Amino acid sequence: MNDELRTTPKRVRFVELGEKALRALADGDLAAGSAEAGVRLDEHFVGDRARWIFGYRADQLAGNPSVAPWITRAAVSEPDGTVVGDAGFHGPPDEAGVVEVGYTVVPKYRRQGYARAMLAALLARAAADPAVRTVRATIRSDNDASLATVAGFGFTLVAERRNEHDEVDLVFEIPAGAVPAR
Repeated sequence: MNDELRTTPKRVRFVELGEKALRALADGDLAAGSAEAGVRLDEHFVGDRARWIFGYRADQLAGNPSVAPWITRAAVSEPDGTVVGDAGFHGPPDEAGVVEVGYTVVPKYRRQGYARAMLAALLARAAADPAVRTVRATIRSDNDASLATVAGFGFTLVAERRNEHDEVDLVFEIPAGAVPAR
């Protein structure tokens, strides 16, 4: 890989994936999902895992439209406009002011700084909302890339637990606003 790709700081903007876009993607219709989102989405957006997540998020949005500002969005590289992944929160802040981040980088764009850019943007979003006090990230213990990403932002390990596949998940948290602007 070109070292310049790895060292140049990346910038992303988020594009909302509304209920229609999420439903189309959950149904495996990449063309309709892209048309609804207004950006050209990658095949990653109709893979099995993505289809399950987008179906779940579409149901979440249908049940409570007020979650829209918080849930999954397409991550678009700036200034070129390439969709490099998806990111968002699992929902709005809970009663304790906790939001949980989630992000995925399209495989061909991994190890280029996009996860870092997505997480920075999510942390800035969380810090801007006075209802958010803590940002959480739950990461499988063998996901070295994501573990390195959160470590670079100063997240603290607060728990370990087994997931539904009997794998170990590590739970990290950071106070909202604790990360300086980049």
